[in-house]
Amino acid sequence: MDAASGSPKRSFTVEAADGGQRLDVFLAGRCPDLSRAHVQRALAAGRVVVDGRPRPKGYRLRSGQRVLLEPLPPPPSSVVAEDLPLRVVHEDTHLLVIDKEAGQVVHPAPGHARGTLANALVHRCRQLAGPAVRPGIVHRLDRDTSGLLVVALTEAALRSLAGQLRSREMKRLYLALAWGAWPQAAGVLHGNVGRNPTRRQRMAVLPEGGRPAVTRFEVAEDFGFVQLCRVRLETGRTHQIRVHFAHHGHPIVGDPVYGEDGRARNVHPLDRQLALRLVGAAGGRQLLHATELSFVHPAGGELMTFRSPPPPSLQGALDLLRARGASNLA
Repeated sequence: MDAASGSPKRSFTVEAADGGQRLDVFLAGRCPDLSRAHVQRALAAGRVVVDGRPRPKGYRLRSGQRVLLEPLPPPPSSVVAEDLPLRVVHEDTHLLVIDKEAGQVVHPAPGHARGTLANALVHRCRQLAGPAVRPGIVHRLDRDTSGLLVVALTEAALRSLAGQLRSREMKRLYLALAWGAWPQAAGVLHGNVGRNPTRRQRMAVLPEGGRPAVTRFEVAEDFGFVQLCRVRLETGRTHQIRVHFAHHGHPIVGDPVYGEDGRARNVHPLDRQLALRLVGAAGGRQLLHATELSFVHPAGGELMTFRSPPPPSLQGALDLLRARGASNLA
């Protein structure tokens, strides 16, 4: 163990099959828990020696040579550790699955330096993968969206989970209570999502530019003036579900940015009081919940599926609607 870095030195012997291989490629293969960038930085810092001599990353190895790697110390975290409550639904040596409450920002951002999920993770976990400003974060949820997300503890787990996210192998199912009635029981929403050109704090569906976004939905319960939808993401753009639903005329109930809760006063008179109570139940937060998360475990290879019941705000709204007895189950 190196006293300065706190990281154990690693020693390897070059086998015949590895003869002629580049030094950086050899180390990347022998150290799957370290990112390629980490290996490159260690080489540049002179923390890799071959038979006692530092060698460049492109050095071609010979059979029988001895390679010694001294990993870089972990960078100091820029996120302040805070003892905040975390709802952990699964934990092992590779990852955590968190059931996030509405109202919590995932990682520090302008105006939210403290009190975030990342602050809580730094306090709880001895190690977290990824950059210090986003420790362990594989994917995000909006501040006022509740539900499940996965956190990577090792670099190998982060690479695997991020790859599953990019390839759409990671499955994410949301529940959304939206205004109005979709003309079909299920559909696919398209539209590039990017920064709103006139209101820069918002996102929007753009006719040009932005990034491609695909959202699938199906109506789970039809209450007439609102519908409970199951929503699956094929891409992960900022505010994607909220923007797509609002763009197509069905904003999420309670959404303070893209919502149209004033519609509660314009529904049929027989529904008006119930609609206003729904807005009150939302409490100024969108009724959007990440209810199911599935992925392949980075180390074990088994399919893992986690489910989270609706939070009190969404469940309260559904209870009000179901108590009226007007639900049509899809």
